[in-house]
Amino acid sequence: MSETATGTTMPAAGTGWLRLFHRAHTDAPRLVCFPHAGGAASFYFPLSAALAPSAEVLAVQYPGRQDRRGEPCVDSVPALADAVVRELRQWQDRPLALFGHSMGASVAFEVARRLEAEGAVPAALFVSGRRSPRMVRDEGVHRADDEALIAHLARLSGTDDRILGDPELLELILPAMRADYRAAETYRWTPGPPLRCPLSVLTGDDDPQFSPAEARDWATHTTGGHELTVLPGGHFYLASHWSRVAELVRARLG
Repeated sequence: MSETATGTTMPAAGTGWLRLFHRAHTDAPRLVCFPHAGGAASFYFPLSAALAPSAEVLAVQYPGRQDRRGEPCVDSVPALADAVVRELRQWQDRPLALFGHSMGASVAFEVARRLEAEGAVPAALFVSGRRSPRMVRDEGVHRADDEALIAHLARLSGTDDRILGDPELLELILPAMRADYRAAETYRWTPGPPLRCPLSVLTGDDDPQFSPAEARDWATHTTGGHELTVLPGGHFYLASHWSRVAELVRARLG
């Protein structure tokens, strides 16, 4: 169940993979949002609130966390993309755009490729905090021990310090975190036709996870136009700029 801006609840969208936080106009475009490694659909609640009612956010909930904690994690970007595409076939009655942050950008990219192969070109693809798919860098985080993985999370400043300092909570989140990092670090781009949809790249100006060149290389993956937006902050710059991100999404979706 999801909490709405009015304090009432709505059933989660779909069959478990998607969460709907706020209703939008009946003809509003939909924005499917893909979380980062270890992240959950709730990460996108602020963006959903900022965009409603002009756009409807469907946030992806990967297995192995929150209300899907009892399900096996999926540690493959292609497998995650396949599952989401199956889910999205029932949501194409309106323009559909995709937004992914960090690992979620890789999943969103692969979903866009699959949708276009089926003839359903997304209205736009937004990728945030992630290097271009053909820029491979395996940092070995998923192979590290728990202590090193926790230290890595602390450096990125994307996980609440109260969680990182609570052994019981860490026991709950580390399996999903490790599976997600395995998916992100073992993902390898398979050459194919470039996308036809417009592509917007967003990044923080102090993100240690990738270089400006790795961000600019996204332009090679679409014929539909490309733009790069740099905002102040590190890897999780989004947390301080949801309003600005919502403005960029509205402008692109028209």
